[in-house]
Amino acid sequence: MLNARRAISLVFFVNGFVLANWIARIPAIKHGLGINNGVMGTVLLGMALGAMVAFPFAGRLIGDFGSARATTGFALGLAVVLPLLSWAPNAILLFAGLALFGASNGGMDVSMNAQGVEVEHAWKRPILNSMHGFYSLGGFAGAGAGSLVAALGIAPHVHFIIIAVLAIAALLWAYTALIADHPIAEHHEPTPVFALPPRALVPLGLVAACAAIGEGSIADWGALYLRNHLDTSASVAALGFAAFSLAMLIARFTGDNLVARFGPERIVRLGGLIAAAGLALGLLANTFGAALLGFAAIGLGLASVYPLVFGAAGNRTDIPRGRAVAGVATMGYSGFLAGPPLLGWVAQATSLRTALVIVVALALVIVWLAPATRRPASATGAHSTEAAGVSA
Repeated sequence: MLNARRAISLVFFVNGFVLANWIARIPAIKHGLGINNGVMGTVLLGMALGAMVAFPFAGRLIGDFGSARATTGFALGLAVVLPLLSWAPNAILLFAGLALFGASNGGMDVSMNAQGVEVEHAWKRPILNSMHGFYSLGGFAGAGAGSLVAALGIAPHVHFIIIAVLAIAALLWAYTALIADHPIAEHHEPTPVFALPPRALVPLGLVAACAAIGEGSIADWGALYLRNHLDTSASVAALGFAAFSLAMLIARFTGDNLVARFGPERIVRLGGLIAAAGLALGLLANTFGAALLGFAAIGLGLASVYPLVFGAAGNRTDIPRGRAVAGVATMGYSGFLAGPPLLGWVAQATSLRTALVIVVALALVIVWLAPATRRPASATGAHSTEAAGVSA
């Protein structure tokens, strides 16, 4: 199963890498179309809308064709659509292209996590954290590659074709090593093509949404808090997101051993406490150093939450795996989309410092709902290895 683990880790890496290269060229695409910030903001909504529409359909496709095929199909779609974004002649067609890009990414997100659960079952110990770590690593690599290519003055369409070719080659290799889904007894019940998340998944979905809002708040508002509230320079303010991202990357590559030893519920509860306490102390101290540590605490505390939520959803025996993962992804992504704007409105009415207190409260909600991430003893071999302290 070593090749299967490497393959799905590569898929997560490719996902982060492709997305980061797109993000790096957004300014060039915007400049090429000659559109203003308001229009570009509306255009970028296409990606979010595409993802939201794709989530429920992805669950059905996983049930019909298996997560390995669904993962590869959506991932190839992501790679193929990328160059098309650079050729969009106007904002309307770019919006349409981003809707396809977002749908591919949303479906890939659901299916690769479902495949990750399959590989984790075969591996018989927790490995989902490291898979998400490879996504973060791909994001770092993609951001660096995109920045370098932009600095060299290479046109976006040439850049995106190169990235697409590399991604397709990696994905075709990965497909040969992915494993077939194990049938679940509940799959005899027909799965609707489009369905809202089941009520049984609401606690897990809330955990995902709280974590997504926490992550999104630092990405969208962290630098502004340091720049405007603490009066740092723009370059220093960028260190806030860097501290958050680095802490999250480290935590994801070390989290599997801790999950194997202590179980997902304890790790999620501890992570929520670290995030809440760290950010609260940072806001109370009201200094640059304390805020930086607070942002790092958010990254450290929330790093394992999303992977463990997907794992818990995929390990349910009362809901088909694809639908369960899709349901949690829908609720989590809704939080990621809605959270930062809501915090912005709160900040406008009060202050950004007050708005970030909401993130502290949401981290405590994660602590409260941590039992939802508890997995049945038969789900993986993780519980059997806890007592022996076996590490991944």
